[in-house]
Amino acid sequence: MRSGRKKITPTVPAEPASRTARVTRSTVADIDASSHRASRGLRVLCVDDHDVLIEGLKARFDVDGGIEIVGRLPSAAKLEAEVSRLRPDVVIMDIEMPGPDAFETSDRMRRRHPEVPVLVLSAHIRDSFISASYRAGMSGYFAKSDDLRDIIRGIYEVAKNRPGSFLLGPRVAASCRSPQMGAASNAAGSAPPAALAINDEPHTLMSTLTARQVEVLRMIGKGMTRVQIAKEISRSPKTVDAHQHRLMLRLGVDTRADLMRLAIREGLAQA
Repeated sequence: MRSGRKKITPTVPAEPASRTARVTRSTVADIDASSHRASRGLRVLCVDDHDVLIEGLKARFDVDGGIEIVGRLPSAAKLEAEVSRLRPDVVIMDIEMPGPDAFETSDRMRRRHPEVPVLVLSAHIRDSFISASYRAGMSGYFAKSDDLRDIIRGIYEVAKNRPGSFLLGPRVAASCRSPQMGAASNAAGSAPPAALAINDEPHTLMSTLTARQVEVLRMIGKGMTRVQIAKEISRSPKTVDAHQHRLMLRLGVDTRADLMRLAIREGLAQA
């Protein structure tokens, strides 16, 4: 994370029992607006503090001809007000920006404007960020390194605002694990589809770990030795070794250094 930025804590309130109910409320005006999109193109509000990225998207949208950036924000601070003022069809949002927490702000905005889907466009593919985005009511998660054509297809797809559906970009889909994805991958042969819509919380490698394994991984990320970890969890160093071995098998890495890098990448070392 860049220096000077607010630390993102990807922990949002527990998902309500009815996520679908939150994203399917609509009024006659909303339905009319939805039917009018095809004739006027998609109106997009960009929330990102990287001007270069937004200009790049704008240039690509101009070529596509069906998407227009109607507003831009450098943080999520004024998101609710701008959505109310501009009535965009889709919000594209980064989640690592200065200002208020993007997940909490998106969750509040979605309660007021359930008809406006939020598509995450992030430089980082972190399991914790993906899960937090789903729980905050966002409609999809793409990586900034995804092909622009895939991102554009993703915008059109989330604009349909299908209740309960969560769209994964190609690189994000490749990092997740779920029964739906397994079936899709087998059918396709090897490469993941350009974008994959799932109907439940994404299953990532991190979500398969136990609470104790996450705790040990966090301490490994902080650079603690096996003896220090053993003392911290009141177990023997051999027990820590066993946890470490299972973590490497589960996460598909070969060394303790790999575990440390993974913990840092997932933000666990900052917890």
